[in-house]
Order: sequence, then structure tokens, then C-alpha cells
Amino acid sequence: MRFGRTPEQHAFSEALDDLLGTAGVPSVARAWAAGDHSSGLKLWQRLAELGVTGLLVPEAHGGVGATPVDLTVAFERLGYHGVPGPWIECVAVTPTLVVGTPLADLLARLAAGETVVSVAPPLVLPEAARPEAEQASAVKEKFLSRPARAVDADIAERTYALSTTLHDAVVGTERRSVDPTRRLFDVTPGEEIATVDAATAHDLGTLACSAQLLGAGLRLLDDSVAYVKQRTQFGRPIGEFQAVKHLLADVRVALDFAAPLVHNASLTLEPRDVSAAKVAAGDAAYLASRTALQVHGAIGYTREFDLSLWILKVRALVGAWGTPAEHRARILESLVEGR
Repeated sequence: MRFGRTPEQHAFSEALDDLLGTAGVPSVARAWAAGDHSSGLKLWQRLAELGVTGLLVPEAHGGVGATPVDLTVAFERLGYHGVPGPWIECVAVTPTLVVGTPLADLLARLAAGETVVSVAPPLVLPEAARPEAEQASAVKEKFLSRPARAVDADIAERTYALSTTLHDAVVGTERRSVDPTRRLFDVTPGEEIATVDAATAHDLGTLACSAQLLGAGLRLLDDSVAYVKQRTQFGRPIGEFQAVKHLLADVRVALDFAAPLVHNASLTLEPRDVSAAKVAAGDAAYLASRTALQVHGAIGYTREFDLSLWILKVRALVGAWGTPAEHRARILESLVEGR
């Protein structure tokens, strides 16, 4: 097994950095949060030209037909640059859901970046090994207790609700998210479309979320390191103080431990590996956000400072596509059962 990225994947990552590094993403994100999606959709189209939107779309439908490893390469850079929009739902989840269904004609438009789709994930983690009747009952109970929520359903051409089957979604009330670039909407399942591989689709969404968290954590660390080299106190850069070095070193270690787990999950796509990646990436990114807030001092607490875009995104993504408690429970269950 090759445990590393290929030269082509490194080149893809660099191409994304070249594009996003000059695209003024913080301004795009602020406009998106304010309800102006024009610049964000233009950026969506530019990323489509690099093949991002068609990564998991089969070549027969005009896509790239890439692997989950390629998916994590892209989403790490999307997280690093703080790109807004329902990327997980549209790029990582939807292609797997619609292949082989009456919605397959949507794939070509997805690959070309001509449509935006949002998906409300199930309120319990789908598990292929769980008896179907038990899983359906648990999902139904959750749906009855509270509505699922879809990201950016107001701009999506189509919105779906995912349980053990795929449904058209009935979009309801907008809800406030801790991350203003993530506009959440209550959805309830409407007409059933097809029986789908919900477990694989959900794990791909979780994997993409993990990579996005990893990228956001790396960005927070890079910005923090750059800041402590410039900010002086008592006539010295604060980065020279041992306490600050230890804080940042802890973040570096956490991110370095999370990265192989994300990569391994992209190779195996085993539920336990995906959950381990999500937990590790979420913990590392959250540590990076808290440390960044601390070393930046007073300016770290302001919405006007770009650092807040990544801090709030990390806080939101930690609980997206399964909470840490849910994923830890899935890891424990798999270990106890010896799977």
C-alpha cells in the first residue's frame, strides 16, 4: 500500500493553492454570509474548471472518476482557504447517491459545476452492518423528534434528505449557525426517490469534512506562527517565549497525528477508520482554533479579523456529519465486536 500522495496529487493541491490564494476567499466568505452568493458561485465555477466538482462523478458522466484520496486532497485545500458553500454535500455525497437512480442525469451538470445540490444528512450514523429494520426505525424516530438540516438550501437547485433512502426535501425554516457562512435550513423528507447506499455516502461526507477540518487547522496554525513572529512584547517577538512555543507545538503534533488517519480512511473507507479520522481531525482543528485565539490575544475575538472565519468554521464542522460522541461510539462498537 502506498501511504503517501502521488506527484499528480501534489500538483493538484498546488493548483488549488494557486487559484484560491489569489481569489480573495475571505471577502467571498463574508459576502456569502451576508447573502450575496455571486462571488462564491463564480469561485465555484472556477474550481469546477479544475475538476473539483466532478471528482467523484464517473468518467462516463463527464466527471473525473477520482478516488477518495483525491477527494481529501481537494477538501484539505478548501478548508485551508475557507471556501464557503455546500461542497461536502454536493461534491462528496451527491454523486454516490444519484448513480444508478432516476437522478443520474444530474451527474453531468454536477461535474461541470452548473448546479448546486444540498443534502441533509441522517440524524443517526448509517451503519451497513446494522439490521435494516433497526436502522430505519432509529432514523424515523430521529426525523419525528426534530428536523434534519441542510446547508445552503436557499441557493441549491435541489435539496435532498438522506435516511436509509433518498428523498426530495421539503425546505423549512432557516436556522442560525455558529458559522455565518453555513446557512442551515430545516428539512423534512418528501417523496421517496430511491434506495441508496446511505452508509457509503455518509462516510464520504464525513471523510470530506475531516479533510476540511484538517485544512482549516493547518491554516490556523500557519496564521498563528506568522503572527507570533511579528507581535512583540517586552521588546521580543512573543514566538520566542517558551510557553507560546509549547502551545503551537501541541497543535503541530495533533495535526500531524490526524493527517495519517484522514489519509488512511481515504484508502480504506472503512466506517471505523472514517470515524477515527473525523474525531482526530476535529480535535486537532479545535485545538488549533483555541490556540490561535489565545496567541492572537484581543484581536482574535473580533469578527472583523479574518481569523474568525476559520475559528467559527471549525466549531461548526466539528459537529457536522456526526458528532464526536457519535463517532467515538461507532469506533468503540467496532472494537468491541471485533470488526
